[in-house]
Amino acid sequence: MAIRRYVANADNTITNAYKQNLRTRATGSNMGQADVSEVFSIYGRQSTSSAELSRVLTQFNVSSISSDRTAGTIPASGSVSFYLRLFNAETSRTVPKNFTIVAQAISKSWSEGDGLDLENYKDSGKSNWVSASTTTAWTTAGGDYHSSPTFKQYFETGLEDLEIDISELVE
Repeated sequence: MAIRRYVANADNTITNAYKQNLRTRATGSNMGQADVSEVFSIYGRQSTSSAELSRVLTQFNVSSISSDRTAGTIPASGSVSFYLRLFNAETSRTVPKNFTIVAQAISKSWSEGDGLDLENYKDSGKSNWVSASTTTAWTTAGGDYHSSPTFKQYFETGLEDLEIDISELVE
């Protein structure tokens, strides 16, 4: 059986992390043009109860999948599996272990943005923690997501690639 790849046409990392001053949150930051997407949760950095989170938004051209199905390029529904695959970027830094990533479909249109700064969060605009685009806010800070289906993957070492069967969502 042949493998057909569909590559994301937009992505972004959004966060509510504290900036270096540990007083201001980077909720307006945008990392849409960064060469990696960062998933993290940091607890207790600003205070013993503080939580800093990131989310990765990834968009695919769904109409191309639909067109391929109509053209017979991919098999009929129920005869094919779809996987979301994201690859770990090697780092010299310590990575977390024993965690689970949850993937859900975004329920609102969003704009990728052109930010690059994953350390100081200097780039702002487009989609970010509070806004889906320059003109539309998220209903819920951190993004609007469908409650189901939900997909999960456990990471034992933190060095694994993400590979989740999302056939239920695509179909």
